[in-house]
Amino acid sequence: MVIEESHAEAFRGAELQRKLASYARIAGRGVVERALTLYHCLRDPDTPAWAKSVIAGALGYFVLPLDAVADFTPFVGYGDDLGALAAALAVVTFYVKSDHRERARRALARWFG
Repeated sequence: MVIEESHAEAFRGAELQRKLASYARIAGRGVVERALTLYHCLRDPDTPAWAKSVIAGALGYFVLPLDAVADFTPFVGYGDDLGALAAALAVVTFYVKSDHRERARRALARWFG
């Protein structure tokens, strides 16, 4: 999988976890669950390279500060992020395993209670 070097660090586990943890309540369950599901799919060796590229693009868009709609914009700030994550999930849905979704749900339970 070829990922631009500037994006590669941005959504490695620690950076993605930091962003998700700090914005979990603001962004909402939908955004966080999709991001975590995609992250676990990305880390799965069974996921093909083209699908990992799609996922990397969506997670990179979520994590990086440059955005079509600024995340701090009230009510709509995470709408574009949700759209990018949902589109990526739709494209790679065949490679998303129940384990990826379950791991995302467990993290949500810890963060949202």
